[in-house]
Amino acid sequence: MVNSIIGKKVGMTQVFSEDGSVVPVTVIEAGPAVVTQIRTRETDGYSAVQVGFGDVSEKRLTKPVAGQFKKAGVAPKRYLREFRAEDVSDMQIGQEVNVDVFAPGDKVSVTGISKGKGFAGAVKRWHFHGANMTHGSMIHRKPQSGGATDAARTFKGVKRPGRMGGQRVTTQGLTVVRADAEKNLLLVKGAVPGANGGLVIVNKM
Repeated sequence: MVNSIIGKKVGMTQVFSEDGSVVPVTVIEAGPAVVTQIRTRETDGYSAVQVGFGDVSEKRLTKPVAGQFKKAGVAPKRYLREFRAEDVSDMQIGQEVNVDVFAPGDKVSVTGISKGKGFAGAVKRWHFHGANMTHGSMIHRKPQSGGATDAARTFKGVKRPGRMGGQRVTTQGLTVVRADAEKNLLLVKGAVPGANGGLVIVNKM
């Protein structure tokens, strides 16, 4: 059984719970994902299921990838991901994985690529409080000393200005509010990484 699915972040909205309180949710277009390959311990050394998501024209694929879809007998997909599974005996190539693997109340983790914010200074990137804005200060938002001067180099891991965002981020402990199998929509309480339209992976915890 696969407890994960590929999806696309649609955006945020709000729904009302049974007691009338407002719940902020992120809408994820989850699936349907199609099983394109099955990994077994006998042939691959581990047990997993490869699934595809998002339609794409065959001319946009390389010949090896297009050949893989043709061998599996499924339509070409834009994204391919592998999910580990203890038992894959009930899975078949061409089988669809839908949002019905989740139920309201399930705890999930969502992985995506965070929004890229470009080159950022130390105050924005690392939340430095900055220096004085008055009394003749000429530093303001600039970073201070780079560390040990005798080493004549900057140590790895020092919090300095640099590229911010655009990294793989996982948010854990989110709660499934609603799973609409007809529309392939998954409503998760809270915010998930990435911009609207970005690819996300939802894993049941």
